Amino acid sequence: MALSFGAWLIVLGILGASSLIIAKKPNAKELIAKLAPYQGWIGALSVFYGFFELFSCITGMGVMAVHPPFGLIYWLLFLASSLLQLSLGLILGVGVMKTFIKNEQAHQKMDQTLAKLSPFQGVLGLAAIGVGVAYTIFDILFL
Repeated sequence: MALSFGAWLIVLGILGASSLIIAKKPNAKELIAKLAPYQGWIGALSVFYGFFELFSCITGMGVMAVHPPFGLIYWLLFLASSLLQLSLGLILGVGVMKTFIKNEQAHQKMDQTLAKLSPFQGVLGLAAIGVGVAYTIFDILFL
């Protein structure tokens, strides 16, 4: 199941770092364009799943003690995954989330948070790709 978590994070990272990826590899534009229509929904789902993962990460801190060096690495990847899903999900899915939230103060708060996170979108996307790949490799090798 962790393979799907890694794959989801890689897709989220590709959408987040799409401008950087297209600048380096122009032929990737066609592939990213196929995902672009769904980026709002992918982002919105990532926010909600990121909250769930963050809660699971906090309540699952005991894994560090049960399996000493690998438990710590797994827990850190789990924490990074949840934080990246929250941040990139908000950046990519704010438009979709605004359609469900009718409170104007919540819209303003989302816009403020988005303004703080947007300058880091490319870096967060690349980090998500890296963590997704690491998560997948760790799962294949050790779990």
